[in-house]
Amino acid sequence: MRLRVEFTTEPFDLEEAPAHALAAREVIEAAELDAVDVGPFGNTAEGGADSVLTAVDALLRKSLQAGATRISLQVNVVGEDGK
Repeated sequence: MRLRVEFTTEPFDLEEAPAHALAAREVIEAAELDAVDVGPFGNTAEGGADSVLTAVDALLRKSLQAGATRISLQVNVVGEDGK
């Protein structure tokens, strides 16, 4: 099974990326995922179910430890062609 996760961490800071956003980015970029897109207002990552779920667990833990007060995420099952 393939999964796509979309997430944001808050509170936002338009001047510079807060520590919780940097922690989330670090987790996602280090994970064994097939596709990662990190942006200022939303992030997506895609890969096998085990890899995505492991990354989501680490993302939640590390972002909260780094000061996130809210993490919004959505996980979707995607086909092999990304749809």
